[in-house]
Amino acid sequence: MTDRTNGTAGEIRQKLADRFSPESLEVIDESEQHRGHSGWREGGATHFRVIMRASEFNDLSRIARSRAVHAALSEELSGGVHALALELSGCSK
Repeated sequence: MTDRTNGTAGEIRQKLADRFSPESLEVIDESEQHRGHSGWREGGATHFRVIMRASEFNDLSRIARSRAVHAALSEELSGGVHALALELSGCSK
């Protein structure tokens, strides 16, 4: 991974951790898997997968969970991040 990738993944991780206080959080740069596709650029940091478990998601629909994450990452999504795959779940009560 490049410094640029670590920087973007780190920024995403920090924003999500601050906003949702998740039980678990993983941010994966999948940019290289999309080489040559729309939105890809040299250096990566364009396509990410987020896997997160947070109690805030317990009573939210899948769409509401996605909207909450997109709102938290609006700056990144309007900038260099082209695609964001989300695997979001609540925590057991």
